[in-house]
Amino acid sequence: MSSEVKKFWNIKLERIKENLEENNFECFLAQDRYEAKELVLNSIIPGLKPETISWGGSVTFKDTGLYEALRSNQECSVMDTYDKSAGPEAAYELRRQALLSDLFVCGTNAITEQGFLVNLDMFGNRVGAIAFGPRNVLILTGRNKVVADIDEAMDRIKDYAAPANTMRLDKKTPCAKTAYCHDCNSPDRICNVWTITEKSFPKGRIIVVLINEDMGL
Repeated sequence: MSSEVKKFWNIKLERIKENLEENNFECFLAQDRYEAKELVLNSIIPGLKPETISWGGSVTFKDTGLYEALRSNQECSVMDTYDKSAGPEAAYELRRQALLSDLFVCGTNAITEQGFLVNLDMFGNRVGAIAFGPRNVLILTGRNKVVADIDEAMDRIKDYAAPANTMRLDKKTPCAKTAYCHDCNSPDRICNVWTITEKSFPKGRIIVVLINEDMGL
């Protein structure tokens, strides 16, 4: 990556960081996934001292290496909602229990330049956790999730993130075949619950790590 591109995004992300902080989010800027991982493990989590940790679906979370690091954490109880050994009913219950964790880790589908988070969920457990439940929410997001405003955020999610995620998850939806949204009624539809998070309440409850790297979908 050229130094000019890195510098461009540093300036842009610093401005978004300021806007997020004005919206009562706590915010950090990391230069890449490795710095983000070290920041979370060596600063954010020790500062929060959570007794229970869980997470929602996030490619970025996995690609930072934090999933592997946290699932084996010996200092707190971990509710691994990615565990494939559990049956459907047990997996659903685990998602419910995760809403009462001390720390919930996830990504965001889009983040506006004014510092709003925009998300769309299948089950609603991820957006539910962002809205209320866990004592703290940690959101990891690559610079590719940045958009100008809410309209552009929704377009990004419906036109790109949702179809790409149906392919990743092997869902049997029309968009998985055509790469564009059909506003379908498929049983596998993942576009069910929208949230727009304009401010963190209480102040600092939601922590955002902006990563100066393209990450996730």
